[in-house]
Amino acid sequence: MPPPKKRTRRKKVAPGTVGLAAGATKTALEGQLGSLAQTVEADGGSVLGSYLEPYGGKPVLLVTLPIDKVAPTPYQRDASEAHVKRLMNVIEKIGRFLDPVIAVHQGSGYWTPNGNHRLQALKKLGAKSVTALLLPDPELAFKILALNTEKAHNLREKSLEAIRMERALEGPSGQETDYTFELEEPAFLTLGICYEKRPRISGGAYHSLLRRIDEFLDEPIAKALVERERRANKLMELDGAVSEVVQKLKDHGLTSPYLRPFVVARINPIRFSKATSFDFDQVLEKMLAAAKKFNVEKTRQQDLASMAGPPPSEE
Repeated sequence: MPPPKKRTRRKKVAPGTVGLAAGATKTALEGQLGSLAQTVEADGGSVLGSYLEPYGGKPVLLVTLPIDKVAPTPYQRDASEAHVKRLMNVIEKIGRFLDPVIAVHQGSGYWTPNGNHRLQALKKLGAKSVTALLLPDPELAFKILALNTEKAHNLREKSLEAIRMERALEGPSGQETDYTFELEEPAFLTLGICYEKRPRISGGAYHSLLRRIDEFLDEPIAKALVERERRANKLMELDGAVSEVVQKLKDHGLTSPYLRPFVVARINPIRFSKATSFDFDQVLEKMLAAAKKFNVEKTRQQDLASMAGPPPSEE
């Protein structure tokens, strides 16, 4: 079992003591930044300026890029058509595009880990180019879950992006534990495979459980992916048993949007445990056994009233 996580408190910082002063953010187009600027010009783009971002002091190019050379990172979520339409309406209404996307140079073009909705809106509006904050560090393309604040991710989107990123990281050397920041939660990886195989699975019913029993694996990515596949199959087996119980409850006359989380909570053996680490397989095996022995006859409509708050949502 993994050791319990140590909680560290954020140190208080005095106002105005971190990063660069405004006058220190100027930078020259030289070295890696100069080479990147030349690439932009050769690709038909324009370099509008450069600066050191004020918090970490890292160099950034402000550029306009031919819009057909910019694409979202291949492992991120699909764009929401409704959100794209809202952005199109706003851009048209004010007659300006004021929020540059973040981009990195990739192959013969550029990837944006943060800005796909804006990019798609501009493309549908027929724009020729897009303004971007171009970063010389291509690894930033894997910081998508941390960077993407344009439209809040739901659980399904986070999970699918996390597992796609892990597959994209299979080439570089390193363990799954080396990418905890990029992947955020081990639960996303297991759920991501579940969503791929069973798109309508109610991941929200299992998320809080997985956050307690799943962990990042101290294994090379290739081996970690095999284990993720196994864990996802085990979770889907449990979900199948839970679905059978839910259907029996419905046949018994019980109706509620809380049926699935109610069943999961009832069969959860660690629900009231104060322990900080658990064995993944042991917990799911106990839950599977409990689901198969679930007594529908003893469940009453008023029992569901104990489920507080809205049912888990994927949206």
